[in-house]
Amino acid sequence: MNKISFLFIASLLLILNSCTQNKATINNDLKKHFDAAGVEGSFALLNNQSGNITVYNMTLDTTRETPGSSFNIVNALIGIETGAIVDDKMVIKWDGVVRNDSSWNKDLNLKEALKVSANPYFQEVARRIGKDTMQVWLDTLQYGNKKIGASVDSFWLDNSLKVTPDEQLGLMFKLYFDKLPFSKYAQHMVKDLMLQEENNEFKYSIATGSGLDEQNKPIGWVVGFIEENRHVFLFSTFLKSKIQDVDMKQKGKEVTHAVLEELGFFKGQK
Repeated sequence: MNKISFLFIASLLLILNSCTQNKATINNDLKKHFDAAGVEGSFALLNNQSGNITVYNMTLDTTRETPGSSFNIVNALIGIETGAIVDDKMVIKWDGVVRNDSSWNKDLNLKEALKVSANPYFQEVARRIGKDTMQVWLDTLQYGNKKIGASVDSFWLDNSLKVTPDEQLGLMFKLYFDKLPFSKYAQHMVKDLMLQEENNEFKYSIATGSGLDEQNKPIGWVVGFIEENRHVFLFSTFLKSKIQDVDMKQKGKEVTHAVLEELGFFKGQK
C-alpha cells in the first residue's frame, strides 16, 4: 500500500469513529461566538491533511438531534440517484400554502431549494422516493439512528430521525471525497450546489438547516468544507436556542463564519 492510500484510509477510519474515540483538540475559546449569538452549540473541524480534529463542546458534538432541513443534502443525493430528481433545474411547483419563510412560497428548482433549505420541495422529493426506498438508503448510509417513523415526508423534521454533529462531519468527509454509496454524478452535483464563495484565496461550501427539537426549541445546522491552498477542512456546526422566533440558519452561518475566521480561514493562508 502506498503512502497516499495509507493516509487516506487512516483519515477515513478516523472520521468513521466518533471524536470521543480519537484524540481531539478541545477549543473552549470558541464559546464566545455562540454566546454572542445567544445560542448553545458545538463545532467540529477536521484538518484532512493532518487528521487533527478541533472540537468545541464535545457533549453536544456527540449527542443525536434532529437533522432538520440539513437532511436536504441526503434527500437530494437519494433523489438524484433514484431519479426522483432529474437535475438541478428540476422545478417543483409551489403548493399554494403560504409559509413563514417567503422564499418557499414560489416554484423552486433544486438549486434554489437547497440554498433556502426549502422543506416543501424536499418533502415532495421524499414522497416521490417512497418510504421503502428511503429506508434502504438510510440503512446503507448508516445515517444517524436510521429511523423514518410514520411519515416519509417529515421524519427528518419530527425528531424520528436523529444524528450527531460528529456523524454529520463524517458525512461531509465522505461526500467531499466521493466515498458515499452514490454515483459521482450525484455527489458532484450536490457539492456544486453547496458552493457559497470561491476566489483565489479559498473555496467555501456549506449547507444549512433548521428545525425544532423534542422540547419544541429551535435548532440549526451548518455543515460543509473550506479549501485553501489545496488543503481541505471539513466542519459541522450545531446550534440550539431558547428563543422561538430566531432565524437559526442565519445564526448558524454567522457563528460558523466567525469561528472559521478566528481559526485563521478566509485569508488563503492555510
